[in-house]
Amino acid sequence: MQGILYALVPMIAWGSIGFVSNKIGGEAKQQTLGMTMGAFVFALVVFLIRQPQLTLPIFILGFVAGIIWSIGQSGQFLSMKYMGVSVASPLSAGFQLVLGGLLGAIIFHEWTTKIQFILGGIAMVLLMIGFYFSSKQDPDKVEKTKSGNMTKGLIALTYSTIGYVVYVILLNNLSGLWFNLKVDTLTIIFPMSIGMMVGAVLLGGKIKIQPVVFKNMFVGIMWGIGNVFMLLAASLAGNAIAFSFSQLGVIISTFCGILFLGEKKTKKEMGYIYIGTILFVIGAILLGIVKTKG
Repeated sequence: MQGILYALVPMIAWGSIGFVSNKIGGEAKQQTLGMTMGAFVFALVVFLIRQPQLTLPIFILGFVAGIIWSIGQSGQFLSMKYMGVSVASPLSAGFQLVLGGLLGAIIFHEWTTKIQFILGGIAMVLLMIGFYFSSKQDPDKVEKTKSGNMTKGLIALTYSTIGYVVYVILLNNLSGLWFNLKVDTLTIIFPMSIGMMVGAVLLGGKIKIQPVVFKNMFVGIMWGIGNVFMLLAASLAGNAIAFSFSQLGVIISTFCGILFLGEKKTKKEMGYIYIGTILFVIGAILLGIVKTKG
């Protein structure tokens, strides 16, 4: 029970990032920089308290992963500007789950049994249908999202998904396969936070340092808290539970975007969102179950 309670923390923390950051405001590059600064402060405190043994290979690995992560996060913030939090969040989570799941199954052979391929295949189909409905617009709606904005949002989501998935694969798969390194979250989070800040600066170019940047540091602290409790949940309840619950944060971001950010939806669009959310949750839970069937 304690592990499940811990798993609720990353679900709430990560699921609220898009909503909170957009409520605070700022350009996508300001949001990314502020978030990475907050993550660095959090990681530095964790590092000073825990004082882990930080080797050069671990530092380099974390630094590179942080830069790649910043590509994913900046693309996600940008997609939210074009598409809205309630549309971009489920699409982003869905793309990550599908691409990450397929790469894990096909390239890294994480699915080895028949039941894994059956459940995993069903999960993928549900996820794809789910995020189709989550982004579906009412054809009778007068104020439609500009097609140009939707296209720009999808482009941002594409490189965002690639960045997120590559950074996860680098830490979870390639670190051991290529570099024979065992990644500990509380150790690698510090060099990773440095890479995140560097990536945010390199990607952002000329960033206006305004109060909104420092306000977005709170989002970075939320991200760090989510990471710590994700680790605790995985140790007590298992990776499958921790993974599944963390993905359910999309429910929070979707409905908070509608309720608190003024993202207007017609009755028909709300119906689409309910269908998409239900399918997405079922798909995410099935993927979590797949991880226990190996």
